[in-house]
Amino acid sequence: MNWRNYHLEDGVSKTTENVVLWKAEKGLVEIAKGSLAIGIKLGDENKGYVFHGDGRLLLDAIVETREGAVGSSVEKETAKPFLMLGRIEGNFSPANQEDFEKMGYSNQQEVLTKARDLLDRFLERNRLHCHHCSGMHHGLIFAFPGENGKFDLLVTNDSRIVYKSEGMVFVSDGRKSVLKSQKETVCVTEGKSVILNGCCVLSHSMCGKESL
Repeated sequence: MNWRNYHLEDGVSKTTENVVLWKAEKGLVEIAKGSLAIGIKLGDENKGYVFHGDGRLLLDAIVETREGAVGSSVEKETAKPFLMLGRIEGNFSPANQEDFEKMGYSNQQEVLTKARDLLDRFLERNRLHCHHCSGMHHGLIFAFPGENGKFDLLVTNDSRIVYKSEGMVFVSDGRKSVLKSQKETVCVTEGKSVILNGCCVLSHSMCGKESL
């Protein structure tokens, strides 16, 4: 995926209603009414937004094995600006000075500067490292600022989900799931499961072609 030509719009909008950015059996991302939104463009085509407002991420990262459930649910509040690439349906209107101040900004330029810094950091980090994003042009990519300047990434396309945060990778594709944490790696496919402690290499026969 070529990230080089992505850029921000010059203006700032706001959501005029609560917007569900992604919803599936295993998770949800939503943003509240009145959240700031800065469009991300590729040429003249809209490719996503930088959002800042009250929202949340919910993800069922629990893997069922014959030995029992492994993993946990992910619940995050979106207190910081985050990035979304992909198409969504939502209503927007121009933001004003009052909207900026509600989010802690002095003016529109400060909002744009913050959003541009977020987009630049994402593009710089993911030009080489976001290998899971390839082949997912019709899906959604979310980047939530995490600790130490890194991003928690959520990539979705139909039934396929890839979530990566500090110390955790979760991949789900229909009846196949892989969960890798600092303690163990779990792979489930077609009713079969493998649980390995510590560092390991998963076989392609059990886990398909996913690379962690």
